[in-house]
Amino acid sequence: MAAFVLVHGAWHGAWCWARVLPLLRAAGHTAHAVTLTGVGDRAHLLDRAITLDTHVNDVVNGVECEELNAVILVGHSYGGLVITGAADRLLARGPMRVRHLVYVDAVVPHPGESWATHHPPELVATRLASAAAHPQGALPAPDAALFGLTGADCDWVNRRQTPHPFGHYQQPLAFDAERVQSVPRTFIDCTTPAWPSIAPMRQRVRSEPGWHLRELATGHDAMVSAPGPLARLLLEAV
Repeated sequence: MAAFVLVHGAWHGAWCWARVLPLLRAAGHTAHAVTLTGVGDRAHLLDRAITLDTHVNDVVNGVECEELNAVILVGHSYGGLVITGAADRLLARGPMRVRHLVYVDAVVPHPGESWATHHPPELVATRLASAAAHPQGALPAPDAALFGLTGADCDWVNRRQTPHPFGHYQQPLAFDAERVQSVPRTFIDCTTPAWPSIAPMRQRVRSEPGWHLRELATGHDAMVSAPGPLARLLLEAV
């Protein structure tokens, strides 16, 4: 039996994995979804003081509280940055703490990079301006249609998205790359339509050794638009 820990991307919460969790559990595995501080059902904790470390601690503390070992960490979009930091901390506590890292259309950082590092200057400027105009310095959620969602799926996500803490947008992530690369890593590339800001990551995983690459013909929010195919790819990490 494997232990999955699922980490959402910006503007989302544990709610976005609702269609994937039962599929992993039906296959006989333990599966948990974390809500990061300041969003989703923890939106009441939104604060300018939230950092990348806060979100990494959300995941590490969740793993410790559940007493999980040999964890399969799954990060979507911004969540890729978070699971990288969490894996580094967990592996420092023991080489068997993390079994596999799965990046679902996600940020795949190098040490010293931030969420903003590979965004074009115009996107960085737009996001900084949007956050500056928000009363709590957060980044308002985009229309979920941009993730390739339509109809009821789009409405479902739009109703649940919340502004994302933004003080750490340009905060670099420090971690031991060799330690993180000691475990298997999979990148799931959501291709239809492709989310533009992930393009540098798609190129990175195709140019660096050690990656298991999978493609999924769906949009950025694969856990909503293609939960079955996504769950099957996640189960390959077992």
